[in-house]
Amino acid sequence: MLHSAYQVRKHYYGNKVKLNMIINTKSGFCPENCGYCAQSINSKAPIQKYRMMDQETIMKGAEQAHRLNSGTYCIVASGRGPTTRELNIVTSAVREIKQKYELKVCACLGILKPEQAKELKEAGVDRYNHNVNTSENHHEAITTSHTYEDRVGTVNHAKSAGISPCSGVIVGMKETKEDVVDMARALKALDADSIPVNFLHAIDGTALEGTDDLTPTYCLKVLCLFRFINPTKEIRVSGGREVNLRSLQPLSLYPANSIFVGDYLTTDGQDSTEDHQMIKDLGFEIDYVKEEEPIL
Repeated sequence: MLHSAYQVRKHYYGNKVKLNMIINTKSGFCPENCGYCAQSINSKAPIQKYRMMDQETIMKGAEQAHRLNSGTYCIVASGRGPTTRELNIVTSAVREIKQKYELKVCACLGILKPEQAKELKEAGVDRYNHNVNTSENHHEAITTSHTYEDRVGTVNHAKSAGISPCSGVIVGMKETKEDVVDMARALKALDADSIPVNFLHAIDGTALEGTDDLTPTYCLKVLCLFRFINPTKEIRVSGGREVNLRSLQPLSLYPANSIFVGDYLTTDGQDSTEDHQMIKDLGFEIDYVKEEEPIL
């Protein structure tokens, strides 16, 4: 299965691996009740909480992303959606980033209104991330504070504003295999350009505390499924890869062509030098910022 998925991946992306780096610009204080999230209103997880970072701190993150050869810098903030103040900080930072670095900028700020999407586009945001997270059928088992349609609507607002849509999933939240297939097909219907596939890293104090249903081989099968259903898209093996794929991590890059480097929102990733070494050991190469359209 991995060999077959690799043939598809190689046709569209060769042996290149896209690097992405996250900065968590606002942590905690979220009114939503997502069962997987340590930042949710119902979470008892002992995380660091802070309000929106200033522009200078966001710029320091961009400098680090540039130093790590990340092609995409992901500006993430907790909450249902951005306030006017938060949006202004992000748009100002993006304008400065675009002047200083050749980085693609992805924003992930929650549910968007159409006019907010337009502001982000005008500032220079290349991509907007809003995950569907799970299947439409399983959505209410994970959160009830917003609807599946709210999530799909935000992705469509980003697309309408001319921003590249990024939307993905979290696998391992007690969904069925049929749900996983539905997720992959839903993202194909949404025409998401970038698809982050997360594997649940259950955090103590969250509603999904103690959930540990995944095996490394199952995770690899999921990545193959997403490559087969979305052959031309950027498939990013994302949060939870270290704890769920374990020693089989390198094999994830046969179906996937993108990873996060550094830490995630409230959990640690592996050292970025290990990621660079993994790519080198595989005989793959880093896909730098200037990218071409995949070969069709």
